Amino acid sequence: MRTPRNVGLARAGEALTGLVGGVLGMAVVRGRSMEPTLREGDRLLVRYAAVPGVGALVVARFADGTLAVKRAAERRELRTGQPGWWLLSDNPAQGVDSRHRGPVADDDVRGVVLARVWPSPRLGRHLTPR
Repeated sequence: MRTPRNVGLARAGEALTGLVGGVLGMAVVRGRSMEPTLREGDRLLVRYAAVPGVGALVVARFADGTLAVKRAAERRELRTGQPGWWLLSDNPAQGVDSRHRGPVADDDVRGVVLARVWPSPRLGRHLTPR
């Protein structure tokens, strides 16, 4: 299985298969759209192919190919009637999210952020907006 590559705000590293029942990988935060929760250069542990819940941080691909870290705000329908996610930035003055690009298909939500592992570790429940 291939790991998504950087084309925008997140960069995925090498995937580790067979751990935690799925594929684990790393992502690097680029930009300021997720401040104050995440900052430029933060390293994230991501479980790819995981199903997000409302409020989770996710790695997703927008229609233009941009791979980004965003917050799964709510379920929405796509123009096709298929289910998708409305993804938002924690810092609405920065970056691009569903307000600009619309909802993202379930298949384009690549993974769920489990933890920030660097510079100071924080588990998922501590990755909420401050």
